[in-house]
Amino acid sequence: MQQHRIVVLGAGYTGAIAAGRLARRLHRDDVRITLVNAEADFVERVRMHQLATGQDLARRPLRDMFAGTGVEVRIARVTAVDAERKEVTLAGERGESEEGLPYDTLVYALGSGWDDHGVPGVAAHAHQIASRSGALVLRERLAELAPGQPVVVVGAGLTGVEAATEIAEARPDLDVALAARGALGDWLSAKGRAHLRKVADRLGITVHEHAAVTAVDADRVSTAGGTSLPAAVTVWTTGFAVHPIAKATTLEVSDTGQIVVDRTMRAVSHPDVYAVGDAALAEGPGGKPLRMSCASGVPSAWQAADAIAARLAGGEVPTVPIRYFNQCVSLGRKEGLIQFVTADDTAKDAALTGRAAALYKEIVCKGAAWGVAHPAVGLLGARRRVAPQPARAAV
Repeated sequence: MQQHRIVVLGAGYTGAIAAGRLARRLHRDDVRITLVNAEADFVERVRMHQLATGQDLARRPLRDMFAGTGVEVRIARVTAVDAERKEVTLAGERGESEEGLPYDTLVYALGSGWDDHGVPGVAAHAHQIASRSGALVLRERLAELAPGQPVVVVGAGLTGVEAATEIAEARPDLDVALAARGALGDWLSAKGRAHLRKVADRLGITVHEHAAVTAVDADRVSTAGGTSLPAAVTVWTTGFAVHPIAKATTLEVSDTGQIVVDRTMRAVSHPDVYAVGDAALAEGPGGKPLRMSCASGVPSAWQAADAIAARLAGGEVPTVPIRYFNQCVSLGRKEGLIQFVTADDTAKDAALTGRAAALYKEIVCKGAAWGVAHPAVGLLGARRRVAPQPARAAV
C-alpha cells in the first residue's frame, strides 16, 4: 500500500501540534507526514511583546523538535495551493524554486499576520509584533529611543495591552500611551477593568479612550476626534489578517479569507483539506465564530488531527466542542490578569489579578511551548493503521 501523504502548512502552535499528534496517532509505515514552515525555528508568538522589549527567548529548531517522530520538516515558503490538483508550491529555504509538493490530506495552518485595516501611513510608519521579524525590528527601534520620547500603542485588545504594559515596565523612561477605539478593557468584567486601569496608572501609561486612529505619520498618529498624538514609535495592534493564499484557491473562504470548516475542522468544499487556528472559520459555542487565539487554535489542531486519524483508520470520528475558559493577559513581568469567561468567551465576574495571575499566565505559556517542543509525548495507545485508500488519480 502506498503511504498516505499528509502535508501540514505552517509550524506555529497549531500546525506543529497537529503534525506531532498525527505522528503519534498513525502508524509510521502507513503515512508520510511533511511539516512545511518558512522559518527554521518555532516562534512563541505569544511572547513577541517580550522579544520587542529586549528579552531573549530560547531557540527551538523545528528539525530538532521533530527528530525521531517520523515528521519530515521542510523549511520553505508556501507560494500557492492547488486544491484541485492536490499540490502545494514552495519556494526553497534559500529562495530557489522547488517542484510542487503533492498531498493526499492537507492541514492548512498558515495562520495570520498584522492587519493595517487600510489606515493611511500604517504600513510605512508603524511597527508590528505579530511576527518574530517585526518584534526584532521594534526591539532595535525602542533601543534607539532617548528618555522621554513618546511611544503610542494603537489597539487596546489583548495584544495592545500586553505590548503597552511590557514597554512601560521595561522602559519607564519613555512616555507610553495606549490608544483604544472604545473604553479600556470594555470586554472585561468590572474587576478586570479596574485592575487593568490600576496597572496602567502605576506604569505611567496614558490611555486615550474612544480614540480611533485614522492616520499614522512618522512622528504622530491622528484620531477620528481630531486629536494628534506625538509618537516617535507607533506600535500597531488592532487585529490580525489571515495569510492570503487560501483566498487565491478554489477552497470556500469567508470574507476574511478564512477557510470555512465543519466541526471536525474539515473544509466544507474540499474533504481532503483541514484548516486549523487563525486560518479556519469555525463555529464555536452560541454560533459565534472562534476568535483568533491559542485558546481556540490548539483545540482545533487536536480536533483536526484526531479526525484525520479516525477517518484514515476507518474509525468513529470524535467531535469535541471547542469552548473557552479564560483569557490570560500579561501586564509586564510582575502583573497579570486572568479573566474567567463563559463557553462563548463572555466575561464572568470572576478574575484573578496580580502576581498570581502573572504566574498563571507564565505557566500557560510554558505549557503551550512544551507541548509543541515535545510533539509525540502524552498520547497513549498504539498507533493506528491506515485502512486501504482509493488509488490515486493520475495527474
